[in-house]
Amino acid sequence: MPESPGGVSSQSARGAPRADIGVFGGSGFESYLADAEEIELETPYGPPAAPVKIATLHGKKVAFVPRHGREHEFAPHRVPYRANVWAMKALGVRKLVGPCAAGSLQHHVEPGSFVVCDQLVDRTKGRADTLFDGPPVTHVSFADPYCPDLRPRAVAACREAGVTAHESGTVVVIEGPRFSTRAESAWYSGQGWEVINMTQHPEAVLAREAEMCYVNISLITDFDAGFGEDSGIEPVTVDEILAVFRTNNEHLADVLEALIRDLPADPPVCTCNTATQGAQV
Repeated sequence: MPESPGGVSSQSARGAPRADIGVFGGSGFESYLADAEEIELETPYGPPAAPVKIATLHGKKVAFVPRHGREHEFAPHRVPYRANVWAMKALGVRKLVGPCAAGSLQHHVEPGSFVVCDQLVDRTKGRADTLFDGPPVTHVSFADPYCPDLRPRAVAACREAGVTAHESGTVVVIEGPRFSTRAESAWYSGQGWEVINMTQHPEAVLAREAEMCYVNISLITDFDAGFGEDSGIEPVTVDEILAVFRTNNEHLADVLEALIRDLPADPPVCTCNTATQGAQV
């Protein structure tokens, strides 16, 4: 690895403004960043998906990157995850929010609701999913993929915004860009997993390796492929996702504003920021 992300002092970030909080995705949130400064960054993994926008919200510097690019040009398996995370770390971000569109795998998790996930299952293949290609070889703990301090704060922000929010859930991350078969959807549903998405891995683990607190807010847009042939639910389409996603994004902007407003300026109180300590061989 070119340089330890835990102590990164990137040449490309020197002289750039610092940020306290980072946000990936969430295009509806950009309305709060109308006066943002736009920063071009290079990382050891190339440029991030788009220039970083930095603005002040509730007295805090917030950095924003649309993970799929300005025009949604990066498919899920082509998102420059390592560059995106590195750029945030290089700007000083310690708390990172990763909202995403997602499908539901359970009847009680309805489209229009949000899920603040607490677990993750990786079903992707071949993605570059570590900042530590070695040496040194580094094995971070990932038993609990999401920050235990940020998660309840995100749930509280959802409640304040009037969003139906599930306080926990497991997201299964598929390679994409295709949607699931009925058999796959039934399999995932039968495992008891609640959410299906294409971008949470490796974004979440890279944030852990970079020693940043990370929280996911899954915006439920559909019922995937219907949990099997006998479910009576039609398989998801892009048109269906976009219709629900527009409404979800309006609510997400309110959630993010409330979350950022109430985040303390103090350093994180969890162990996310010491994730690599004792993890190297």
